[in-house]
Amino acid sequence: MTSITDNAAPAHSSSRDEIVAFAIMALALAIVPFTGIYPYFVMQALCFALFACAFNLLIGYGGLLSFGHAMFLGTAGYVTAHALKVWLVAPEVGILLGVAASALLAVITGLIAIRRQGIYFSMITLALSQLLYFIYLQTPFTHGEDGIQGVPQGKMFWLLNLSQPTTLYYTILAVFLLAFLLIFRIINSPFGEVLKSIRENEQRAISLGYKTDHYKLMAYILSGSLAGLAGSLKIFVAQNASLTDVHWSMSGEVVLMTLVGGLGTIFGPVVGAFVIIAMQQYLAQFGQWVTVIQGAIFVICVLTFRRGVIGEIGHFFKRSL
Repeated sequence: MTSITDNAAPAHSSSRDEIVAFAIMALALAIVPFTGIYPYFVMQALCFALFACAFNLLIGYGGLLSFGHAMFLGTAGYVTAHALKVWLVAPEVGILLGVAASALLAVITGLIAIRRQGIYFSMITLALSQLLYFIYLQTPFTHGEDGIQGVPQGKMFWLLNLSQPTTLYYTILAVFLLAFLLIFRIINSPFGEVLKSIRENEQRAISLGYKTDHYKLMAYILSGSLAGLAGSLKIFVAQNASLTDVHWSMSGEVVLMTLVGGLGTIFGPVVGAFVIIAMQQYLAQFGQWVTVIQGAIFVICVLTFRRGVIGEIGHFFKRSL
């Protein structure tokens, strides 16, 4: 893929393009239950789309490449699953506990990793993620390789019965859209503009008086918290928490989703997540060859869509997407 600056929004485009694209996306997702599309696939894709959007906030706008973002997804998943099954809390409380755990983890790991730049930052996040993976492998409450199975879905706010597929789908969709709007607001806020300036030229941002480490740490915490929200939502869809969500390969998948969709674009991670999850869903019959096929498709995307799918579309039409 080309540099992040290649995906920057064209000067002539406006937020109106993004609002229209958001409305189209929301409408298309809202009518899914009436189209005959397997809802579990879409719900799973929405969870990973939120995960990819959170990751894109860090790398696409902050310029920080994390190889350990799966630790936030998995930590929130484990905490939410344990709270729902063992503590018997309400779904909304379980989600809050999961997000809080990921936010706390982001603060701790961020204070360690943010002091380094470039590949050193990436390697530290990978090391911390793998450390957490082996901790969860041995910790009793995670049940090791068996994971936490049979997580109850319960009733959110005592009204929404999440055991009903349609109710669960629209709940997941509503949370995803709200989180997406939050990310959109962050990107287009003064904080987001400072992040972009740090991404482009950190030394110049420092010369202007910005404490860049503080901004990068805040972006890291926000990204980790939103990734945790994705992990908590995924528990209600899969009804289990496993080591898969904290493994290094999951961190690699979110990188792949972001690159395929378009690094530094708003809607790119969503498209990338749906593409990758669709391949996993519909190519499962090929067994281990799925990884080979994914690799081939990724190579094709790198050669033909150097800005990612959405990045190329936005560049061609001179629109901000």
